Amino acid sequence: MSKRGTDKNVLVTVHLRQILCSGSVRISVPEEQEAGIRVGSIGSTFPPLYQLLTQFYLRVDQGTGDVYTTDNRMDREALCPDQLQAEECIVPHDAIVGPEAELVKFMVVVEDINDHAPHFDNTEIHLSVSEDVAVGTSFLLDDQAEDRDMGRNGQLQYHLGGAGGFFSVTVEEEDEVAIFFLVVRQGLDREKQDLHEMTLVATDCGSTPLSATATLFIKVTDVNDNCPEFTLGSTQKVVITEDTPRDTVVARVRATDLDLGPNAAITYSLSPKVSERARELFSLDSHTGLISLRGDLRDRHSDSVSDRGEEVVLKVLASGPHCPPADTQVTVSLLPAPYQENGIKIRFIAEHKNQTIVLQENQPPTVLALLELPGDTSSVRGSSYLSIEGEVPFSLSRQNGKYLLSTSKPLDYEVKSEYHVSVVMRGDVEEPAAQGFPRREIQVRVVDVNDNAPQFLQSHYLIDIEENNPPGASLLKVRAQDADSGENGQVTYKLDRPSHTAAAIALYRIDQNTGQLTVSVPLDREQQDVHRLTIVARDNGFPPLESSVMVTITVLDQNDNAPVFITPHFIFFIPENIPPLAQVGKVGVSDIDAGLNGEVEVRVVNSSVGPFVIDNAQGTLRCMADVDREKQDRYELDLLATDNGRPSPLTSVARVTVFIEDVNDNQPQVILPSSNLSCLTISTGTTTGTMVTKIYAIDKDSGLNSEITYTIAAREPPGTSPSSHHHGDSSSSPFQLDARSGNVTLAQRLMGKDLGMHHLFIVVTDGGKPAPLHTTVWVNLLVNDTLEPCHLDTMPRSLPYRLAQTPSETPSEMPVCDRHAQLILLLGLGMMVASLCLFLATVVLYMKQRKRSRGEQLQRRGINEENQIPLRIPERYFLGEEL
Repeated sequence: MSKRGTDKNVLVTVHLRQILCSGSVRISVPEEQEAGIRVGSIGSTFPPLYQLLTQFYLRVDQGTGDVYTTDNRMDREALCPDQLQAEECIVPHDAIVGPEAELVKFMVVVEDINDHAPHFDNTEIHLSVSEDVAVGTSFLLDDQAEDRDMGRNGQLQYHLGGAGGFFSVTVEEEDEVAIFFLVVRQGLDREKQDLHEMTLVATDCGSTPLSATATLFIKVTDVNDNCPEFTLGSTQKVVITEDTPRDTVVARVRATDLDLGPNAAITYSLSPKVSERARELFSLDSHTGLISLRGDLRDRHSDSVSDRGEEVVLKVLASGPHCPPADTQVTVSLLPAPYQENGIKIRFIAEHKNQTIVLQENQPPTVLALLELPGDTSSVRGSSYLSIEGEVPFSLSRQNGKYLLSTSKPLDYEVKSEYHVSVVMRGDVEEPAAQGFPRREIQVRVVDVNDNAPQFLQSHYLIDIEENNPPGASLLKVRAQDADSGENGQVTYKLDRPSHTAAAIALYRIDQNTGQLTVSVPLDREQQDVHRLTIVARDNGFPPLESSVMVTITVLDQNDNAPVFITPHFIFFIPENIPPLAQVGKVGVSDIDAGLNGEVEVRVVNSSVGPFVIDNAQGTLRCMADVDREKQDRYELDLLATDNGRPSPLTSVARVTVFIEDVNDNQPQVILPSSNLSCLTISTGTTTGTMVTKIYAIDKDSGLNSEITYTIAAREPPGTSPSSHHHGDSSSSPFQLDARSGNVTLAQRLMGKDLGMHHLFIVVTDGGKPAPLHTTVWVNLLVNDTLEPCHLDTMPRSLPYRLAQTPSETPSEMPVCDRHAQLILLLGLGMMVASLCLFLATVVLYMKQRKRSRGEQLQRRGINEENQIPLRIPERYFLGEEL
C-alpha cells in the first residue's frame, strides 16, 4: 500500500473517531425560542473555528463556538411527530471545527414546553345509563382528550363540572396507558331527571396548565319501577237523564304511569265486584278509560228509572305489567226525563258532557245544538219564536220550525272560558215576552288549545360577571309567561345549542323549571370576554310552541395575569461609541389583562450597575452615558415589570445582558523598546538568523482591532545622509523584521561596511476597520566589534522624505477618501516636506556644533524622549518586507 493511501485511511479513521466521540455533546433547547437566544456552546469541546453545515434552526459563533437560535423556531411536535411520551426529541447537527476543518456531530435535544392545550375530538359525548344502575358502577369513556406535548405537559387530569354529585371521573393506568372511567356516585331516577348534562374538563399538568372541555350528556334509560296510579280525588260523580241517547260517553277515568313505552302501558277493567246491572248499562274501553251508555234507557221498560232516580257505582281498575292494580270509583246518577210539555227541547249536536257543550277555542262558526219550541203554545198570543238574551257570540237560525244554535265567531279561551247562553221564547215582534214563557240556559265550556307561545318579560338580557367565579354561581332568573292554561301554559326552559356556540354553552346550565341560569365552571376573560347564549322557553302543549331570548354575558377582568416578558433573558450588542440616549434594544413585555390591570411599567432594578434606563413609552432600553469596552465589556441588568392592577399589582422579572462591542479607538502602545533613544550593540560575529531584539506592542482593543503588525517604514544605515533614507529596502540593511511577532533578526552576515549605527523606523499598525491606527518607534542597533554598551543622545535628525509630517499632528485613524482627496493630501504633504527639508539644511551646521553640549545636558537631566513620533502614513507608502 502506498504512503498516500495509508495517510488517507488514517485521516478517515481520525475523522470517524471524532464524529463518534462528539456524540456525547448534547445541547438542550426549549422549543419555540426567540431568535438570538444562546442555548449552549461547542467551544469547550472542540477547537476553533466553527461552522454549522445547516443553520436553519441554529447558528454558531465562529470564534467562540456559542450556539444561538435563528428566526426559524423549533417545534418539537413537528420535528418529532411520532415521538413517544418517554422519549427525547433529538435532532443531530453536523459542524466543521478546528484548523483542520474536521467534521463533527453533536446532538440537539428539543425540550418540550406547554404550548398545546388538550383537545377532544368530539365536543359532545353521549352515554346511556339505566336508572337502576348500582352506585359505584364504572363506565369506560372512549372519548379521551389528547395533548401533543410530552412529559407533565402532556399528562392529563379530568374532572366534571355541574355533575350535581351524581357522577365523577377516575383515571387508572394500565400498561402505562391512562384510562378514565365515569363512576356513578348517587342513585338515578329517570322519572325525576332523565338527562344529566355536565362539563368534562381535561387539564394538563404544565406549570401554566391548559385545559379543554367537552359536554357530557348522560341519558337515563327507563326500567319498570313505577305502577299505574290514580290521582287523589279521581272519584267521579256523573248525572244523566233517562232520555240520554245510547253510546253517550258519560265519564272517563285516567291513570298515570311514570315509566316509558311498554313499561307505562295501562289496561282498564271493571272490578269483579261491579253489579250485573251496572255491566248491562255501561261499557268500559280498556285502553282509553271511556265509560259509555250501552243503550237507550227508555227502551228498557222493565228496568226503567224510577221517579226518584237511581245510582250505579262503577269500580274501575288500572293494571300495568307486573304491578298490582290501582282503583277508582265512578258513581252515575240516573234521573227520570224532565217534563218538557211546555219547555224548550234541546238536542246536542256538538260534543257535550253532563248537559254542557264542550268546544275548542278558535273554531270557525260551528252548529252546537238543535232547539224546538214546546208542543202547546196556545197561551201565546200571536206567533212565537226563540231568541238569545244578552250580547254573546252565539246566534239562532230558524229552519223548518226548529232553531240551530251556533257560534257567531271563533271563541277565545284566553278572553272567556265559559258561557251561559239564555234562550227564551217570545211572542210577536211588537210585544215583549210574556211572563212565564219557557226559557232554557245552555252552558258552553271553551276548551283551551295551545295557540299562545311563551313570551319573555325582556327582549334581551345583559349580565356582567367577574372572571374566576366559583362554579355554580347564579347569573339571573329568566321568566316567560304563557297565556294558555293547563299543560299548554306550563313553561320549561333550555339552552339552545347552535354549532357555533356549543363550546360556550357547555359552561352554563339552566333549571328547566325555574329558569335559573348558572355558570358551571370558572370563566376566564382572557380566553373569551363575551358569551352569547340563546334561552328557549317551550310550553307543554301539543304541538308545543316556543320562543327565545338572547343573553349576553360580559366577563369582567380581574388582575389574575402577571406581566410576561417575551423572553426571560434579553441579549443586546452595542458599540462602545454609542451616543447618549441611543436605543439599545426592544424590551418586549405584555399583560393579557385589560384596562389598568394590563398596563405595565418596566424599570431597571439594579440601575447602579450601568448607565441604562427603560423608555416605557417606546418599550426600549436606552443608554444614558458613554461606555468603554476596555473598562467593562458587559453589563448584567435586572428588569422588573409591574402592572397597575388593583387591589395588588403583579410583577415579573427578566435578565438583560448588554455586550459592549469593540471599536478601534485605541492606538497600539509600544512596550519594547521603551524609548526612541534605546540602543542595542550587535557584535559583528553574530550568526545569520539570530534574533537580535524584539519589538513588543499592545492594543487595548479586541478582535481585529487589536491584531498588530510591524513594518519597517524606513532604514538609515551608518554613514548615510538624511536625504538618502531607504524606504523599506532590505538590501541596504542586514536586519529584517517579522511582521507578526515583531522579532528583529540578522538576515545576512555582518561585514565591515555594516559597522556603525543602524536606525530602523518601525510603524506598528492594528487591524481596525475601516481604518487602522498607527504608532511609530525608532529601533537603534550599533554594529561593533565589541559589545560595549551604547547610548544615544538624540533621535535620528530627520525622517524619510515621504514619512515626514508636521509635529503638531497626532496619530489617528487613516482617512478614508477617494482618489481626488488623496491627491490633494499628497500635494499638501509634499509642500510641507519640501519646506521642512530647506529648514533642516539651514540649521544642520548649527546642530552639529552643539551636539556634544546638548548630549551632556540631556544626560544630566535624565530626560527621555517620547516613544511615539506623530505620524500619519498613507498605506501605499508601507514598503515593509514580505514575510
